[in-house]
Amino acid sequence: MRYDELSALRPLLEAAGIEDDVVELATALGSAPHGPGGLLIVGTPQDEPWHFTAHLADESRWNDRPDLEPTLVRWNVPAGAPAHLAVGLERLEAARRSETVFVVAPTQASEGLLERVADARRIGALVLSVHGGDPQLHQLAHESVGVPDTRASYLEIVQHVVSETAPGQSASRRSLRARVNRLLDTAQGLRGVGGPARGGSRPRW
Repeated sequence: MRYDELSALRPLLEAAGIEDDVVELATALGSAPHGPGGLLIVGTPQDEPWHFTAHLADESRWNDRPDLEPTLVRWNVPAGAPAHLAVGLERLEAARRSETVFVVAPTQASEGLLERVADARRIGALVLSVHGGDPQLHQLAHESVGVPDTRASYLEIVQHVVSETAPGQSASRRSLRARVNRLLDTAQGLRGVGGPARGGSRPRW
């Protein structure tokens, strides 16, 4: 991720009126009732949310939040995939009450994805999403951020902001809003500098 891209997100958030949505989504993720193993991340058949999953995996370890260690649910599991990358759609279909299903959909969600997520919600799972403007997915999710921009980099940046702020959520949305703003302020101060926002080893994803 580049800091100049992250800093460019602020006017997008403000102009589109989605800054509150980002705060609400991060709050919902950070306070979700699921236990370890109960956070399911799923994308579309064409786009697997590797970066978001990796960011969450790192943040869960850095912040001692095992409940935020994600499980990547894949549409097609290749032969010989390691166990943590071999979780297929049957896990989404088996989602339980008080688990969380987080959908990342840069393009329109397929009927198959919408049906599986709707089933999980009816069972009692919390549904969250970041998407590129899908009205059906937006309506289906309990909390959702629709990024009104066709550039994939902006949607990825929203995912980065959510993954970095969710572990530090508190009952005070003012506190989380300040955390989001500090992240964007830092990025704006370092505009044009490439590289990750913090150190650490490469994710295992």
